[in-house]
Amino acid sequence: MTRNPLLTARPAGRHALLVELPDAERTAAFHAELLRRRAAGTLPPVEEIVPGARTVLLDGVRDPEALARRLAGWEVPAGAADDGAVVDIAVRYDGPDLSDVAALWGVAPHEVAALHSSRTYRVAFCGFAPGFGYLTGLPPELHVPRRATPRTRVPAGAVALAGPYSAVYPRSTPGGWQLIGTVPDPGLLWDPARERAALLAPGTRVRFVAAEDAA
Repeated sequence: MTRNPLLTARPAGRHALLVELPDAERTAAFHAELLRRRAAGTLPPVEEIVPGARTVLLDGVRDPEALARRLAGWEVPAGAADDGAVVDIAVRYDGPDLSDVAALWGVAPHEVAALHSSRTYRVAFCGFAPGFGYLTGLPPELHVPRRATPRTRVPAGAVALAGPYSAVYPRSTPGGWQLIGTVPDPGLLWDPARERAALLAPGTRVRFVAAEDAA
């Protein structure tokens, strides 16, 4: 195990490291720095870089101990790079929890769309279901709790909020997030026939566009 004040690198099998960070912001910044160094050719060979909420898994590492020692000397940047292309996703703000979220935010229901779509989000990590990205970008005052009773079925394309995250359900599954809208074409989120099946990958920036403004 290798430590520095802002990250801990632990072995994960023979050819992987699990890097633990103190919070989601540092995790996103560390992930962005890994991608930057790999693109620049200054990162030792790593087959996969898989971010989580507060961890990043480095898999397919030739010498995990040597890489862990290098990571211990890194200065983790303060924030993720805010560059690169932005994916626009059209949304109809018609979710069944729209009024509940409006009450939590202290606004009228029609104002939820303006507040939610006024921000640029970043995919922090993916999980739960293929193509499901956890998007950060909501300020603390707009964080909302999960529903007390989860739904047994959330439809594909549902735009949802929970804690600090926004997300779009790429397929119908159970779920406990607050539903505020619908993506008209959820098939865009996950298409196995596409070269990159998932529309949203870690690091992708996302904007939600109210459907009536997307034409």
